[in-house]
Amino acid sequence: MSAAPLVGYSSSGSEDEAEAGARVRPGAEGRSRGQSPLPGQRLPVPDSVLHMFPSTEEGPVDDSAKHRGRVRTFPHERGNWATHVYVPYEAREEFLDLLDALLCHAQTYVPRLVRMEAFHLSLSQSVVLRHHWILPFVQALKDRVASFQRFCFTTDQVKIYTNQEKTRTFVGLEVTSGHAHFLDLVAEVDRVMEEFDLSTFYQDPSFHISLAWCVGDARLQMEGPCLQELQGIVDEFEDSEMLLRAYAEQIRCKSGNKFFSMPLK
Repeated sequence: MSAAPLVGYSSSGSEDEAEAGARVRPGAEGRSRGQSPLPGQRLPVPDSVLHMFPSTEEGPVDDSAKHRGRVRTFPHERGNWATHVYVPYEAREEFLDLLDALLCHAQTYVPRLVRMEAFHLSLSQSVVLRHHWILPFVQALKDRVASFQRFCFTTDQVKIYTNQEKTRTFVGLEVTSGHAHFLDLVAEVDRVMEEFDLSTFYQDPSFHISLAWCVGDARLQMEGPCLQELQGIVDEFEDSEMLLRAYAEQIRCKSGNKFFSMPLK
């Protein structure tokens, strides 16, 4: 598949049609006032009517207050879909009990920490796809990972992360076994990214499950005694060795509000 640049595309043909409809037709400039319009010629719309309706071309206002202070990594644009590839993680009740214990302790250092609503292990950065490239992108992913077997991995190392902009901090559990399998998956996902001229994943990635997050860079408060104490909670938690072992059974791609699942063999 050839590379597909993600800028310069029109989201639909409606803008071109509207622009064409607004052009003056040849010969219309010289017609005098009072003459009947030519057959098929549109009458001008009065200004009073034009101003009755607000423009629909403006994108939605990104109000971070509605997202607990989160700020978009890239601005919203019509026809652009934020896209992310990952391995979903199904949390069991015992895992949530461990998470509650970790969060309760971490909040003594950073009270604004909140629990993640869902859990996963990322295989890509968040990238932007034009709407008409979503299905070709997903099909390319399916073709690339079709031969992969499901595999076991362990996440039992507490680690503190930030996003690239340092606007959010995360408490995560890092993968300590199964790392090579995740690297193999990322290699195939990266090839698809390159086909579509998108950013590939980080060099030397730290695969992990994010457990909690907060706005801002909280590494100073969380690294050191807090991190050591959180690791102690994990190590001493009942059956944590078995609890934090899981299987990667599918890959999922989220693009906007659409989800696509690719089961592993």
